[in-house]
Amino acid sequence: MIKGCKICGISDLDTLSYIINHSYPPQYIGFICNYKKSPRFVEIDKLKKLTETNKKKSKFVAVLVKPNEKILEKIKNFNFDYYQIYNCTPSEIKIIKKKYKKKIIIAFNIKNFTDVKKYQLYKDVADIYLFDSKGYEKSMSFKHSLIENIKFDKEVMVAGNIGINDNLEKLNKIADIIDISGGLETSGIKDTSKIEIFLKKIEYIKNEA
Repeated sequence: MIKGCKICGISDLDTLSYIINHSYPPQYIGFICNYKKSPRFVEIDKLKKLTETNKKKSKFVAVLVKPNEKILEKIKNFNFDYYQIYNCTPSEIKIIKKKYKKKIIIAFNIKNFTDVKKYQLYKDVADIYLFDSKGYEKSMSFKHSLIENIKFDKEVMVAGNIGINDNLEKLNKIADIIDISGGLETSGIKDTSKIEIFLKKIEYIKNEA
């Protein structure tokens, strides 16, 4: 059942201020910390300034693709609540979690059911499971039916080419948190009019439940 949302790929202060101060702010706000291929990647100095913002009711998430010690050391004192990590082994995640004392969102790139089943390897280190497409910086989707019949032991976050005009209610059976990025953009830039529609839609679904 959908309990909230995450807006990912925030890279400017105006958009950040808008969503933090919204009547229905997202539970999670994501920043692309080390994946330079993404148009939403944020350089370290700018990232520091963004995360110094009073986040109020939201949680800040560092999005990291197979992070090395260099980037982890650079952001260790930044105001992040969660690390969202792609492409690390359970043992690597365990070391990161212990050393940096952050909650962990384990991100899985899904193409088939074999990819889904990998979540079982991370039960001891994950706080949230995120099921995403294989797209990374590209907006791609995956078959949500692959995860709809599994009873997970953690909260489930779902991403992958989700748009504001989608029937988000259909994700109620599989997702606790809707994760959206490109669907809130116009010409590659976050669009506050789309953010407004999305946040109101999530609030309506939550209240409907």
